[in-house]
Amino acid sequence: MTQDERYRMMTESNLHSLIPKMAIPTIISMLVTSVYNLADTYFVSQISTEASAAVGVIFSLMSLIQALGFTIGIGSSTYVSRLLGQKNREEAERTVSTAFFTALAVGTVFAAIGLTFREGIVHALGAIPEVHDLAVDYATYIFMGAPFMMGLYVLNNQMRAQGSAVLSMIGVLSGCILNIGLDPLFIFVFDWGIAGAAIATVLSQIISFTILIILNNRVKNIISVRLKTLKPSWKIYKEIVHGGFPSLCRQGLASLSGVALNFAAGPFGAAALSALSIVNRFMMFLYSALIGYGQGFQPVCGFNFGAKRYDRVYDAYKFSLKVGVILISIIGIAAYLIAPQVMTWFRADDQEVIRIGIQALRAQCFTLPLQAYLMLSQFLCQSIGYGFRAALIAMGRQGLFLIPAYLILPKFLQVTGLVIAQPCSDVITMLMAILIMSAVIRKLKKLTAENPILQTA
Repeated sequence: MTQDERYRMMTESNLHSLIPKMAIPTIISMLVTSVYNLADTYFVSQISTEASAAVGVIFSLMSLIQALGFTIGIGSSTYVSRLLGQKNREEAERTVSTAFFTALAVGTVFAAIGLTFREGIVHALGAIPEVHDLAVDYATYIFMGAPFMMGLYVLNNQMRAQGSAVLSMIGVLSGCILNIGLDPLFIFVFDWGIAGAAIATVLSQIISFTILIILNNRVKNIISVRLKTLKPSWKIYKEIVHGGFPSLCRQGLASLSGVALNFAAGPFGAAALSALSIVNRFMMFLYSALIGYGQGFQPVCGFNFGAKRYDRVYDAYKFSLKVGVILISIIGIAAYLIAPQVMTWFRADDQEVIRIGIQALRAQCFTLPLQAYLMLSQFLCQSIGYGFRAALIAMGRQGLFLIPAYLILPKFLQVTGLVIAQPCSDVITMLMAILIMSAVIRKLKKLTAENPILQTA
């Protein structure tokens, strides 16, 4: 598909078919990635409750790596979408290369610092004594893979932003499928234990990174990463930070809230930490379909906003919101019903893990339908350059309200406080998001009215 054909597809084709077309590859990618996360959690949980808890501790570290990678990847990709909508390919090329090489540099620095101070970092993440050494083993290899992970996140988002969601899916899926196969091999056959799980994770990320960089530079009509187009500027970095700030808030605060959870769950032992780690991984699996749908919706918004098709931006949001609420509500009902089976599958021999996990999983299912509104509102604001508004919504759910809930509620309600912390945060964030989005929708309607000539069927 040529650039002109892709432009017409994004700005003229029927939204009810375009958004699913863009979303299906990303939904598949997110689902398979989440299946890999669940499989990884399952295999590690078979080692011991302490091993499962250790991975839960390092999950906040992986969230931080994702935060940095997504900040650069999504921040640059939303800018690229708008540039392509404006037919400014030259600036888009500079942005793609700047984002990629910046991610590699940041990842390398992150790895160097992490490997040097990994003992202290693991302690700061909230590792209790019985899981500390296991967490250090796992973190060592995760730090080694940080440059590849961050580069992968940038390539993945850049290809999606240019309308090549299928190629992006191929790269991501290849690594995830490999990881699922390597986990039992490294953990049990080679007897590498928790270190084997970490090595499998990093190796799969490197494979995905390699596939995506090859596709990026071999497939026609995709902006390639090249040193000759690496021309950093304050304007590009400003746009990357502005567009990526919501992702930094979302993923960065997720990392901080994970640390808060580790400290809050610590007094209740490894069972509580293991149970909530399993629930959080499983909930990410449930969110994955919604996130994938939102990532398919996001470049459509960016393209059309850049092309001043504000009517299509608003229509895309309304359509996606309806689909998202229905989709996630069905998923939530199913998850509530099978909560006992889910927890038994992970830790059949630890009744305390199962008991706490069932309560936490069912509590989060109650507010799961709210996630469609929160997630798609974030993606809309982020795509059209309203980074601060998107950041506020992201900050609310992942940290602004969640971290205080983790630190305060368990002091009064014990384990029940841990269980209801996330649902309480979701409800408060929803109220804030309604106020924010009412202003955004009014702005879109005003822009549509001011550009009547452009708003054609």
